[in-house]
Amino acid sequence: MGIVIGIDVGGTTTKIVGMDNGTIQSPMSITATDPVTSLFGAFGKYIYDNGIQLSDVEQVMLTGVGSAYVDSPLYGLPTGKADEFLANGLGARHATDIRHLIVVSMGTGTSFVRIDGDKMSHIGGAGIGGGTLQGLSRLLLKTHNIRQVAELAQHGDQNRVNLLIGDICNAPLPDLPIDATASLFGKADSDSSEADIACGIIYMVFRTIGNSAVLAALNSEVKDFVLIGKLTQLPQCSKLFARMGEFHGVRFHIPPYAEYRTAIGAALAYTKK
Repeated sequence: MGIVIGIDVGGTTTKIVGMDNGTIQSPMSITATDPVTSLFGAFGKYIYDNGIQLSDVEQVMLTGVGSAYVDSPLYGLPTGKADEFLANGLGARHATDIRHLIVVSMGTGTSFVRIDGDKMSHIGGAGIGGGTLQGLSRLLLKTHNIRQVAELAQHGDQNRVNLLIGDICNAPLPDLPIDATASLFGKADSDSSEADIACGIIYMVFRTIGNSAVLAALNSEVKDFVLIGKLTQLPQCSKLFARMGEFHGVRFHIPPYAEYRTAIGAALAYTKK
C-alpha cells in the first residue's frame, strides 16, 4: 500500500499529513490568500520536503470547507473527498481507545461529533471559535493575530473583566463557588488593559465552547471530550479546559497532533473505507 495523504483545506490555511501503513508522517500547515493556493502550496511543499514521489502516493483525500473548490484530481493522482465531521471523528478516535466521547473540533466555529463505539454522529455545534477570537481581537485590540493575542493574554487577568459570583454575592451559591464566572465581560470598562481584554476574550471563547460541550453530553454516559483544531495550540487551552473538567466532573483530552486530526481523519476515511 502506498502513502495516503489527508488534506484539510480551510479558507486560507491547509493542513496536510501522510499516512503510511497507519503511521502519521510529518504533519504540515500552509497559509495563503485563498483555499486553492493554500492547497497546492501545501501539497507541493509536503512532497518536496519529505522526498515523496508522485508514484509513491496511492490516494489523496480532501476534507474541509475549502475542498469544495477542488473538482479535479490533484496532480493527476486518485483524489477523493471525506465528510468533515466523519474526518473529525476518525482523526480523534485514532488517538484514543475511549469508546464513548464527544469530539470538539475548534476551528472558525466549533462542531461536536459524538462517538459511541463504531458509531459516529454530528450532534451540532456552536458559532464560536477561532473566528470569534479573531473578530473580537480585531475590534478591541486592533489585531487578528491569534498568537499575538495569546501572548498578550498571558500578562492579563480575566478576573478583572469578568464578573464573578463573589462580586455580587458574599457567599457561594448551590453548585457555584465564589470564584465562578457570573457574567463574561460583566466587569470590563474603558480602563481595562489590553492584556486583560485579551485574556477575557480567550477565556470567553474557551469557556463557552467547554460549557456547550458539557451541555451536549447531558443525560448520556459521555464523560470524555477530545479537543482538536488549531486553538488547542494556544498556551491557555490545556489549563482552562483542565479547570472546566474539574468543575464539571468530566475530562477534556488534547491528543498528539491535535491541530491535524481532521487531515488525519481524511486519510483514515480511505484506509478504513
